[in-house]
Amino acid sequence: MGKARFFITYLSLAALMSCSASRPGVNTAEAGMFNISIMYPAGKDKTFDMDYYEKNHMPMMAQILGENLKFYEIDKGVAGRTSNDAAPFVAMCHFYCYDVTRYEKAVAQNIDTILKDIKKYTNIQPVVQISKVGQLRNKGSR
Repeated sequence: MGKARFFITYLSLAALMSCSASRPGVNTAEAGMFNISIMYPAGKDKTFDMDYYEKNHMPMMAQILGENLKFYEIDKGVAGRTSNDAAPFVAMCHFYCYDVTRYEKAVAQNIDTILKDIKKYTNIQPVVQISKVGQLRNKGSR
């Protein structure tokens, strides 16, 4: 019973930590959008200031990305494959954008500001992946 209770608590915490941090009511992806994931690998001597990230860096990035950004999510790593495994990533963010070219242009135009700000919350070299949102299904859809 103890493991089941822990697992339920873990899932609840993971769900809360992955809540969107952008404009309310608009955090639904659409097929064809782009999801740009920035992932910060965990490891010895790696630091990450989640408070600064949530309150300063991500709002700055939302402003840089402008109207091309529909919403973003911030995830805090809490465990790996099982609740007993260490999380492989300290944190991740997911930008949901309409146009990947506009995303890349906005980042390129502001790269110095972005890189300076990254140093304020982490010493981790992030892993970046650009994905195209595919099929979306709601629970119960067939």
